Amino acid sequence: MLRITFWLPAVLAAVFLAACGKGDDHAPVTQPAGAPTRGQLLQSPTVSGTFSPSDLLSMLTSDPLGKGLLQLTFAPTCTVTIYHVEYETVGGVGEAATASGALMVPSGSASCQGARPLVMYAHGTNASKTFNMAELSGNSEALLMAAVFASQGYIVVAPNYAGYDTSNLPYHPYLNGDQQSKDMIDALAAARSAYSTAGASDNGKVFVTGYSQGGYVAMATHKAMQAAGMTVTAAAPMSGPYALAAFGDAIFEGRVNTSGPLNVNLIVTSYQHSYGNVYSAPTGFYETAYASGADELLPSTTAISAIYANGQLPQSALFSSTPPTGYEADTPATTPANLAPVFAMGFGTNDLVTNAYRLSYLQDATANPDGGFPTTTTGVPAASTTVGFRQDLKTNDLRNWAPTAPVLLCGGDSDPTVFYFNTQLMQGYWASNPSVSVTVLDVDSSPAANDPYANEKTGFAAAKAAVAAASVVGGATDGGAMAVLQDYHATLVPPFCLYAVKSFFDGH
Repeated sequence: MLRITFWLPAVLAAVFLAACGKGDDHAPVTQPAGAPTRGQLLQSPTVSGTFSPSDLLSMLTSDPLGKGLLQLTFAPTCTVTIYHVEYETVGGVGEAATASGALMVPSGSASCQGARPLVMYAHGTNASKTFNMAELSGNSEALLMAAVFASQGYIVVAPNYAGYDTSNLPYHPYLNGDQQSKDMIDALAAARSAYSTAGASDNGKVFVTGYSQGGYVAMATHKAMQAAGMTVTAAAPMSGPYALAAFGDAIFEGRVNTSGPLNVNLIVTSYQHSYGNVYSAPTGFYETAYASGADELLPSTTAISAIYANGQLPQSALFSSTPPTGYEADTPATTPANLAPVFAMGFGTNDLVTNAYRLSYLQDATANPDGGFPTTTTGVPAASTTVGFRQDLKTNDLRNWAPTAPVLLCGGDSDPTVFYFNTQLMQGYWASNPSVSVTVLDVDSSPAANDPYANEKTGFAAAKAAVAAASVVGGATDGGAMAVLQDYHATLVPPFCLYAVKSFFDGH
């Protein structure tokens, strides 16, 4: 059941509107009385650590993502001091909440001092409630941000998101574009309030980037900042699920991505808290074996490996291997062929989502198809939909705006976790708007003549080949294909996209 808190009436209102058929889009939730002062620091920022260029270089050599970065011509130049900041923000229905994040400040030579450009970074999906971008130890994303940007003279602001670290929000508003963009903007305000303590100042240039979930958050933040008249110098979302409605349809139609159960649990928990319309009881969505406690499962202080081992969440089986009648061909999907082995892993006997719910979703998708999947027609989400979860995905889909600042979209076209068609659909949606300046980089493609991103593409190919070769030595009989897919999204793509993003931002 939903947690009973002071914001319950807003949730009931969302349920009532959905039940009365008031349309697909959700009306904005009114901020409750006693709302927080968004972006206000809760306490003086504390120093988490100071790292010299040699410290960062040493850490990179032993980090899986850092090793990829060091294949490129790269060396830290600035000392980086990291501050932990806590601030006021809002939750998924506008309720008062607290959140925390990292402020990374460069120092050292002349290029590391004075008023610096600022990068806002949104991190990827994480199941651990204790996740903290202000701690570099064991945190590849935080380390890469410190190395790629802060050690090169950028100030970095990286929130942990509401629901993580010291946040008092009892859930995480995962892929809720309105809330997550507000969280990012509030983190920026809090970080600027901390400048006097940190001895920092920015020069007015503000860049926005993020990876995976954070790629989506970065784009949603750019959209929100532009709408509010705030400065965005350039943005570079990476490997994000921007076209959420199409992505959801692809998954339900048999293209189950890696980490599917984890992602679905996070997003269903988020949307149930925010909109109250995914189910009337957890058993209306989840199989009985997983329904109890599913709405309070993630993020967790229990390791995700233990959650899998305890039978609280299946590791890969999102749907039943027994298909709903009429959808046998999608159980699992078999195209594209290179991802078919991944899709097959998403089906089993101890699956997460009931066949009845999958059938209702598929029937709605058939009657009201998305304009970008399975075929491109309008390029935008379905005009109408009757299933609550599809309504929520449509509400948070980003095929509804056009950036006025330059954008780089980076990813890899064989990504088994966040399908590359998310990037292609955004590119296609913006293609008819001549005012949009967008560069699309597929790091898993061959360099063209005079390609400005040739080093990233060549480096990625070498890293992919190394993973495949090591797998073959270890006994793999598929030429290393599955090993590459397992490392693709979380390990192989990020360092090369980040390096490209740094070059893109340097040019603005």
